[in-house]
Amino acid sequence: MHFKNITVAGSGVLGSQIAFQTAFHGYNVSVYDINEEVLIKAKERLTSLKDVYATFFEDSQKAEEAMARFTFSSSLAEAVQNADLIIEAIPEIVDIKKNFYTELAKVAPANTIFASNSSTMVPSQFAEYTGRPAKFLALHFANEIWKNNTAEVMGHAGTDENIALQVIEFAKSIGMIPLHVKKEQPGYILNSLLVPFLSAGQTLWATGVADPETIDKTWMIATGAPMGPFAILDVVGIQTAYNIVQAEAQVDPSKQPIVEKLKTEFLDQGKTGQGSGEGFYKYPNPRYLDADFLKA
Repeated sequence: MHFKNITVAGSGVLGSQIAFQTAFHGYNVSVYDINEEVLIKAKERLTSLKDVYATFFEDSQKAEEAMARFTFSSSLAEAVQNADLIIEAIPEIVDIKKNFYTELAKVAPANTIFASNSSTMVPSQFAEYTGRPAKFLALHFANEIWKNNTAEVMGHAGTDENIALQVIEFAKSIGMIPLHVKKEQPGYILNSLLVPFLSAGQTLWATGVADPETIDKTWMIATGAPMGPFAILDVVGIQTAYNIVQAEAQVDPSKQPIVEKLKTEFLDQGKTGQGSGEGFYKYPNPRYLDADFLKA
């Protein structure tokens, strides 16, 4: 199957990046989200990404051309009517995803492949709701997709292997390095490593062991890493972190202090991370990038 038209459902931080990466490499991209207000913000994100891509790839013309390949819709049926592939990047909440795939199954063309960018959930959780389990799998991207260009491709037991191979080829075509995950694993490879690391940092903070800057500084000095867990959380987005830890808290009550602190100290105050200008750090000049941050 030759892909031409791609729909990205969900226009948040990573959804917008997936959309721009795809358009930048020549595909027509339909951006879907729940209402026009959200889509206005999506257009703003994509306009900002145009400058990021123009600088990073030193190709302002190609970045400008990508902007002409977008269409936007708050109607799911309209957004997917010509889609060869739909990449879902909606919130990490099980019921929202189930409802989305139930509705998507009603309106998507029969030949359309469905892919989830879920960070922590596995395809078998939603396969029965898609109406096409053989054409459904996970396609997971890392944040700042233009430089952290991994694409984890993970099917479930009922995924057609030929579909997985097509998605792998698509990932290559948009400048990604495909990583074929051979069996279902919550968190795939990247987040199986990253989520426990971020969780450990949040636990140290929520239980009063140390403040975020001290935790980040410790990690950066001791390992040579460019960022600590709280700088990474700002990039990932605090809403995403909250959704993940809230789900964890349902089976592990010890996570509840993290849930409460993220909500009251950040989300309730509009501090969602790098995208809002403030999270654990203030942007565009976060403290962890200061020349003296790693000094005594």
